[in-house]
Amino acid sequence: MVHETPVTDDGSTAGPALRNQRGDLSLRFVAAVRRALRHDDADRLRQLVAPLHPADVGDLLEALQADERSKLVRLLGGDFDYTALTELDDKLRTRLLANLSPEEVAEGLSSVDSDDAVTIVNDLTLTRRARVVDLLPLAVQVAVARGLEYPDETAGRLMQRELMAVPPFWDVGRTIDYMRDEEDLPNAFYEVIVVDAGFHPVGTVALDKLLRSKRPTLISDIAEHDTHAVQTSDDQEDVARQFERYNLLSVPVIDEDGRLVGVITVDDIVDVIEAEADEDMRRLGGVGREETTDTVTTVARSRIPWLMVNIGTGFAAAAVIGLFDGTIEQMVALAVLMPIVASMGGNAGTQAMTVTVRAIATREIASRPAHMVVAREILVALVNGAIVAACVGAGAALWFDESSIGIVIAAALVINILVAGLVGAFIPLVLDYLKIDPAVASGVILTAITDVTGFFVFLALAGWWFGLF
Repeated sequence: MVHETPVTDDGSTAGPALRNQRGDLSLRFVAAVRRALRHDDADRLRQLVAPLHPADVGDLLEALQADERSKLVRLLGGDFDYTALTELDDKLRTRLLANLSPEEVAEGLSSVDSDDAVTIVNDLTLTRRARVVDLLPLAVQVAVARGLEYPDETAGRLMQRELMAVPPFWDVGRTIDYMRDEEDLPNAFYEVIVVDAGFHPVGTVALDKLLRSKRPTLISDIAEHDTHAVQTSDDQEDVARQFERYNLLSVPVIDEDGRLVGVITVDDIVDVIEAEADEDMRRLGGVGREETTDTVTTVARSRIPWLMVNIGTGFAAAAVIGLFDGTIEQMVALAVLMPIVASMGGNAGTQAMTVTVRAIATREIASRPAHMVVAREILVALVNGAIVAACVGAGAALWFDESSIGIVIAAALVINILVAGLVGAFIPLVLDYLKIDPAVASGVILTAITDVTGFFVFLALAGWWFGLF
């Protein structure tokens, strides 16, 4: 349980708690913020918001209505940390920025890191973006303008230009004195980057190692020379994978000539990992980039294309059933048991597909031949198919007091689960080879194949076994 100093509506230190038992902002706290907004009570609002981390301010903004969000930003003025806007989903941030003037946005961005400023400015229209950038202080203006030159979802767009770099011939004492005296340093950093005369990174020194070394020690003597530097054009997923593999806190970013141009820190990478995982999950579910703050019309429009595709797969399965309508009329038990065959195949295929898509996304599959991955899923499908078939076959035989029906459905399940395992592993690999995102298309193809195969095999086996056609 999380406890916070409670706050009241009159500014005293007793009253509704800041957070509930789960650690989220309490409804009473949000209500207190709304009352302060209704009464234009800027002092009260500052007192309420002061204890909040930027991420919590982001949660607060999401809990408010559209007009309340912009009013909160304006009432707080210089006390509002624009870093909180990076915690909002893109659509909500865009709507909020649309209600603020370019002057207000520029003033707020003057004190945030360049990578956060680039993220926020990128959501503006081209006209407003140009106006906001022109109003920024020169140093921030240059950093933001250069950051916007790089494509979305690349290291160049993700990096911040504020960094701590020193030459290798400096000693520890001079470096520490420089950090104490220099005002134009990042708000937070974890290591010192060592650069040569051409500003190429040649090593890094962790801050803990720096502070534990004697002042006369040369930086070159304590530097780690494997910098794990990334290029501005590298995809953010590849950068995130490097952080994960080597347990990094930050990495230097270099241009095409190998010169140091920025740095990426782990807090930005956590956001990337979350965003990429969220994107893959949505694609597997057949939904777009919808948020809980979107309107009903927007959400419905993003989901309908995949539902329309599923209509086609549904008609394909229905057509297969139609081929055996006479068989079903003669044996009603087949109609009762058909959904079991299709659903079990679909579930087995989804399991194989999910594991394979994840392995592709994390590059785990790159170290193993594709045929080994497929073979493994086929063996798993055989084992699971045999176990499931035995259970369902026995249950069906007891239910209809007919051992033959149990044998038929058991055989159909083994075949359909085997096909599902093969398709679930093979289709994502093929799509990835064709440069098609497997998270988008695999599910639809899998559903169509398992449904059609399941119905066809079950009804065909039943018709042959019982001599119904």
